Amino acid sequence: MARFAALLLLPVLIESVVSISFFLPVNSRKCLREEIHKDVLVTGEYEISEQANTKTNLKITDSSSHTLYSKEDATKGKFAFTTEDYDMFEVCFESKSPMGTGRVPDQLVNLDMKHGVEAKNYEEIAKVEKLKPLEVELRRLEDLSESIVNDFAYMKKREEEMRDTNESTNTRVLYFSIFSMCCLIGLATWQVFYLRRFFKAKKLIE
Repeated sequence: MARFAALLLLPVLIESVVSISFFLPVNSRKCLREEIHKDVLVTGEYEISEQANTKTNLKITDSSSHTLYSKEDATKGKFAFTTEDYDMFEVCFESKSPMGTGRVPDQLVNLDMKHGVEAKNYEEIAKVEKLKPLEVELRRLEDLSESIVNDFAYMKKREEEMRDTNESTNTRVLYFSIFSMCCLIGLATWQVFYLRRFFKAKKLIE
């Protein structure tokens, strides 16, 4: 049972920590996107290698283009914010240089992002609330359990929404099929009567 619980908690811990390194060419823009739940603390730390005559700007926005964090000529620093709603968040690095592409080496960008339980500073919480090490670990496990419950609740809600959408779509398809069949039957009946009158007018049939 303990082994199953450890396997269950492992994906949650992996998903709540994002660490990435990449090269940013001069006069270019690279963005990273991630979906995060509502009321979740997000912290990050970045470091950008310095290049002469090159400025790198960092900007974090949501899907509505609201700026959550912005730093011009960023080289090294930290950021933190709390999400107000479930949304897609975008972290963008933009390099600018008057030297032109190909004349300045690419910059190395290191980004570490944490959200949820992994973003909380439990050492600081322990100092403020004067908690013992065991109490701190219990607090951490409590927060982790709450995060897992919220994730499952969100997944259940999305499943219900998808089921309702599928049922609504199936109903519409059924009605459309019935309507199409009625139209075809009506058209075929009209064609029969029309051709019958036509042939009678030409005295081909009695």
